[in-house]
Amino acid sequence: MKRGKSGRPPKFAGPRRPVTVTLPESTLAQLEAIDCDRARAIVKLAEAMMLDAGGGQKLVEVIEVTPGVGMILIAPSLYLRRIPWLRLVEIATARFLLSVPSGTPVDSLELALTDLFDKVPRSETRERSVIQDLRRLIRDLRLGKMMAKAEMLFVDTAALRKSQMRRGRLAQKAAPDLETAAE
Repeated sequence: MKRGKSGRPPKFAGPRRPVTVTLPESTLAQLEAIDCDRARAIVKLAEAMMLDAGGGQKLVEVIEVTPGVGMILIAPSLYLRRIPWLRLVEIATARFLLSVPSGTPVDSLELALTDLFDKVPRSETRERSVIQDLRRLIRDLRLGKMMAKAEMLFVDTAALRKSQMRRGRLAQKAAPDLETAAE
């Protein structure tokens, strides 16, 4: 068995590197329930989350959100995040909606997926499957005229928090004045 620089055998096959994370105590307890070695627990969870269709969750699927209307959901994909204008919106653990800027033609996404697929190494079989399945679905829906785009509302949460904090400070400053006026 090959040993690492510290003299211990490596825990995992393939390239690896140390990382430091700060986690809540409750999460640390949950990890310990999975494996007493935190690194192994994290790897087990990550692998479980990335299961493909054979594991029960499809990589790409259409879910009906209202009678006769469906939305495309996809599994996590590092490569899809490389399309600069495509937004992956996580709506449940490891389930993402696709969002494109207003005015973006559907065939632009199809072309971007084709270009991206050609850049994904053959060894990345799961990523290639996500991209290929999504590309085929979009193509079939587009050719069958079974797809339409609609707009969603997104909120700038950073600006919202700042606005709420400012309003909170203003309300705190006004509160003493109101108390004085009431006396």
